[in-house]
Amino acid sequence: MPHKSDHDHGDHDHPHEHEPDLDLVEKAFVEGFQSAPDPTSFLRLAGIPFEAKLADGTELKLLRVAQERRVDIGSLAPHLGGETFRYDPLPAQMVSKRDHLVFVYFDGKGTRQYAFEDARALGGR
Repeated sequence: MPHKSDHDHGDHDHPHEHEPDLDLVEKAFVEGFQSAPDPTSFLRLAGIPFEAKLADGTELKLLRVAQERRVDIGSLAPHLGGETFRYDPLPAQMVSKRDHLVFVYFDGKGTRQYAFEDARALGGR
């Protein structure tokens, strides 16, 4: 799932196919990364580039990997006409928790954040 930041993930720099079972792949990566004795080598094995060049010539350098936990505690449903919505808090048994990693790259002017799938699609070295 893309992470919203100063980088618009709706306009991908490198189009790519979605990997089957990506949620399971990312979950395994998160768990492995947390316990990896050598995070740098772990990133290399996973195909996360330390440097990449976008189609427009922008060069990216990997600065950090941040872990985020998302907890979904409510749901929204639009009313007829779509101008208003209904909000419902979720019962405890329906609350979901998901961990994912955010890859933070420097582009020469500022930082850009990429989700797991998007970082892997950057190619590079």
